[in-house]
Amino acid sequence: MGEKAAMIMRGRGSGHERRVTRPGEAVRHDVVLIVLLLAMVTALHLFTTSAPEMMSVHLLYRKLYYVPIIYAGFVFGWRGGLIVAVAASLLFGPHAHTSMGGLVGPHVDNLYEMVMFLAVGFLFGWLRDLDERKAFDLRRVSLELEDAYHTLEERAIQLVTIQHYMQAILQSITSGVITVGPDGSVATVNSAAERALGMSEDEMVPRRLGALFRDGGGLDAALRHVLRGIADRLVSETTLETMSGKTLHARVSIARMRDDQGRVLGAVVSIEDVSEVRALTDQLIRADRLAAMGELTAGVAHEVRNPLGIIKASVQLVEESGGDPKRMAEVTRVIKQEIDRLDHVIKALLDFGRPSAPALRPTDVGAVLDDVVLFTRRFAREASVAIEVERAEGLSPVMADADQLKQVLVNLVSNAVQAMGETGGTIRVTAYDDARDVYISVADSGPGMAPEVMEKVFDPFFSTRDGGTGLGLTIVHRIIDQHGGHIEVASAPGAGTTFTVALPVAKERGESR
Repeated sequence: MGEKAAMIMRGRGSGHERRVTRPGEAVRHDVVLIVLLLAMVTALHLFTTSAPEMMSVHLLYRKLYYVPIIYAGFVFGWRGGLIVAVAASLLFGPHAHTSMGGLVGPHVDNLYEMVMFLAVGFLFGWLRDLDERKAFDLRRVSLELEDAYHTLEERAIQLVTIQHYMQAILQSITSGVITVGPDGSVATVNSAAERALGMSEDEMVPRRLGALFRDGGGLDAALRHVLRGIADRLVSETTLETMSGKTLHARVSIARMRDDQGRVLGAVVSIEDVSEVRALTDQLIRADRLAAMGELTAGVAHEVRNPLGIIKASVQLVEESGGDPKRMAEVTRVIKQEIDRLDHVIKALLDFGRPSAPALRPTDVGAVLDDVVLFTRRFAREASVAIEVERAEGLSPVMADADQLKQVLVNLVSNAVQAMGETGGTIRVTAYDDARDVYISVADSGPGMAPEVMEKVFDPFFSTRDGGTGLGLTIVHRIIDQHGGHIEVASAPGAGTTFTVALPVAKERGESR
């Protein structure tokens, strides 16, 4: 409520805003005027004779008392009108009693006139007060509406300022930002998105998001998942082809928008062009492969040199044996063992260098786990290791080559068994999923790995076991990459090791990745 309305409310408590807001000098003038009027009318009565022929004049003078009474009611309300009416009655009463026939009997109309003085003074003053109250209420409501209008005007200015500020922020973002409504239609587009897609905002609004691309890389399907509540936020890297034929390697983030009541307002789609980053990444990968090739060459030389040395020494023993069958049989057995060892190294090397392309198809993870446990349970039991399997109900199928997936999991379980050595322990295999991926973790209760070991665990020819080729986990990593998934390892000395594989569910393949 404004300052003016507060002033009127303070005046309201006295019953008359006019009496509060009128200056004291004006009030004194009104009082003097009313007194003069009463005195003048009374003097007219007193100085006019009471002869019968002048009685009509006295009746006229009697009516003149209404002038100050009505004026007092108009100026001071019902209290002022009633006070002046009492004063007029007191002034008129004695004169009527002595000079106008009295107040009862044939001249009782004089008494009635005095009663009318009181009634008119009170009634006119009350009506005036009622009018003042209504006027006050109207002024108060008017001032409140004026204040409310000014408040709304200020809020509107603030909202426009905030809107311009947010628009400036949105336009300054280097990533393309597109907002869509609950139905998936485009609502707003920033300038970065216009440049990336080669279209103006007018061309994009209110089309559906998928209609902005020749090939959306599953963007429209991912948006539907977010709007339907399957996922609150999705982040993926995909290849987009715009309507102009431009190809974008983009990192896309889709997040759902809600209001204070939880209603879905739509989604925000952020498109970041990572073509340059991807090109730099490819260069780093090529450099890393060259470095890995150097390590590979050194590893092959080391792995091949030892068997060749043993074979050479064995051949020399054959030459020196003089044809002794027993000795020749012993030497040839050693030669065969070393040849098998070389074959194992070469086979692992070929698997690493030229892995066969996976035949991806919807695969039941539960069936794969059953086979893996069947393959490894006896080997684990001999090492006093128990295998426990826990999988979620209704596990989604994955896009995978079943044989290669079995190879991955058998390798992880075998490594876990060997890591626990002669102490035994427990391996827990867990499978669960979310809207996009199926996760398979293999956790052991073994000694764990030091940080410097964990950093190299996927490097080729790195092994902590005597006789190990160091290519098993490297091949595992390669297979998971070819499946469009990823593998992570968590470990600490004395706390065991957990490998977690994530593979895309069958229905998501090609949509959001």
